[in-house]
Amino acid sequence: MNDVFLYTILFIAAFFAGLIDSIAGGGGLISLPVLLSVGVPPQIALGTNKLQGTFGSFTAALYYWRKKIIDLRDAKSGAVWTMIGAAAGAWAVQQIDAEILKDIIPALLFCIAVYTILTPSLGKAQKKAILHAEIFFFVFGLLLGFYDGFFGPGVGAFWAIAFVLLLGYDLQRATGYTKVMNFVSNIIALIVFAAGGSIWYSYGFVMGIGQMFGARIGALFAVKKGVAVIRPLYIIVVVATIAKLLYSRYW
Repeated sequence: MNDVFLYTILFIAAFFAGLIDSIAGGGGLISLPVLLSVGVPPQIALGTNKLQGTFGSFTAALYYWRKKIIDLRDAKSGAVWTMIGAAAGAWAVQQIDAEILKDIIPALLFCIAVYTILTPSLGKAQKKAILHAEIFFFVFGLLLGFYDGFFGPGVGAFWAIAFVLLLGYDLQRATGYTKVMNFVSNIIALIVFAAGGSIWYSYGFVMGIGQMFGARIGALFAVKKGVAVIRPLYIIVVVATIAKLLYSRYW
């Protein structure tokens, strides 16, 4: 494949991945298959995908912060616990079999999709928190950080629904904080993959630039349109993630 054409394909794919990811998560459903389709070996595709995804999650989180949708001071403890959880997960996945998660995660995501569809008011307005923030970040930082380092698909959906149900955030604010947590766990996973030499940097940086453009536009769109655009796209991404996981598992 001609290099110019190849890098153009990677850039465009990353742009749309960043666009989708900054609004509802699930950008990996676009970027990872594209990397595999152009002949990148699976382990290196995972590492390269983490590199380019880090650009997107950082850009989106920065935009949400600049628009005062989120306050990074509120996410400090969450970032620390997520970092610890992601490091543990990235280590554990190299020690034990992750096959069991391939059956459990689609079922959990299915429950999230059904609950979101049947609850139209979900995330439309701020509500009272039912869990103290420090306890929330300790539990979910470790749990979802570990999951993202260990396996990963659907972690954005888990974060968003947890923020909405337990801290009472509206879906827009929940999406902003989800990007912060995604960025933290991406960085840890990136370090692990880099240490193992599992990144093709030229691919990753080209895609990273595409991610930045896509994430910036997506975050802008999400901030302006709010729940009206986030909710339907969120449902679509969750359903697409379920389909992708089941397809990979059984076919």
